[in-house]
Amino acid sequence: MAPRGKIILGVTGGVAAYKAADIARRLMDTGYEPQVVMTANAEKFVTPLTFEAVTGRPALLARMPLPGEDPMPHISALREAALVLVAPATADVIGKMANGIADDTLTTMLLAAGKPVIVAPAMNTRMYNNPAVRENMEKLKSRGITFVGPGSGLLACGDEGEGKLAPVEEIVAAVERVLETRRDMEGLKIIITAGGTREPVDAVRFIGNRSSGKMGVALAEEAFQRGADVTLIAAAMEVEPPASVTVERVESAEELYHALSGKFDGADMLIMAAAVGDYRSAGLNGGKVKKMESWSLTLEPNRDILFTLSRRKTAQFLVGFAAETENAVEYGREKLEYKNLDMIVINDVSRKDIGFGSDYNEVTMITRSGAMESVARSEKPKVARAILDLAVKERNASGRGK
Repeated sequence: MAPRGKIILGVTGGVAAYKAADIARRLMDTGYEPQVVMTANAEKFVTPLTFEAVTGRPALLARMPLPGEDPMPHISALREAALVLVAPATADVIGKMANGIADDTLTTMLLAAGKPVIVAPAMNTRMYNNPAVRENMEKLKSRGITFVGPGSGLLACGDEGEGKLAPVEEIVAAVERVLETRRDMEGLKIIITAGGTREPVDAVRFIGNRSSGKMGVALAEEAFQRGADVTLIAAAMEVEPPASVTVERVESAEELYHALSGKFDGADMLIMAAAVGDYRSAGLNGGKVKKMESWSLTLEPNRDILFTLSRRKTAQFLVGFAAETENAVEYGREKLEYKNLDMIVINDVSRKDIGFGSDYNEVTMITRSGAMESVARSEKPKVARAILDLAVKERNASGRGK
């Protein structure tokens, strides 16, 4: 069987750790190449030699690399991996993941992952039902991490209830499902815009907005993971663009238009997540305007970039964003029609807990076919996944799919 990709299999220190050998074997039977990474406590339940015998490669351990070994195994192994699976996952490791703690090879790897992550919890029922554990799990789910199980039944401690490691077949099926979904943009050329444009009014001042670029960056990372050839056109942003995509920097709305115009005809999809200024200074002062009691500034409208590009549309799938403060769905529908879009993503920018500058968003998505889906307040990577799920589904249904 031809290799289907490399999987990081994180094994943590619970009684169910011995089942990870079965998971590794089943992954190999399905065509994957598992690289086992063990915590120190996992080594107390099952030996690294067991996994080496099953997989044919040494397990990565919690200790620091010895002289002559790879000094950064958590980075090297991740580069080639398609996915990270933690099975079994203890309450301890789930808590570390949720709170950004990286104190061994596995947790450091999880912090740097940049890949789909699947977690299969296994613990005592009372631990599983502890509010802190549930809160940590919800936090990870909101970041787009997939959970499998736990199941219910007789536990190793003799208790009956939730906390049992999910069956091996379910765990491997989840790996296949996530990877199949995540490669549904293979080969597509995607342009994503991000950040907020700035319109200069003199040599040092500008008119701008509060867009951080986080939503656009989350979309770019998700599209790349799903196999797309991504170009990110970035205006002013608070975050760094992903190293995995092509990046072009712009400042003003007009610069953004020209950057898009030269690439649009060769694109399969355009996602306009940037917050583009509606107005610019009608009389740009080349120097710095000196401080005075008052200063009158005349503004003129910028070009409507999406409207202009939509008139050139052939097979491109166009996704616009509508940042509204009232009647959001009504105004979003109007923009969908007026700008000849295939899909629009609407969010309420009057709220302080989502949208501009926040790590969270809450959106309603409407498509040309009439579909409407909402995503409750979630971290932006999870929202990005939902946006691309619907965009790919609608593009394929329109006959423009692969």
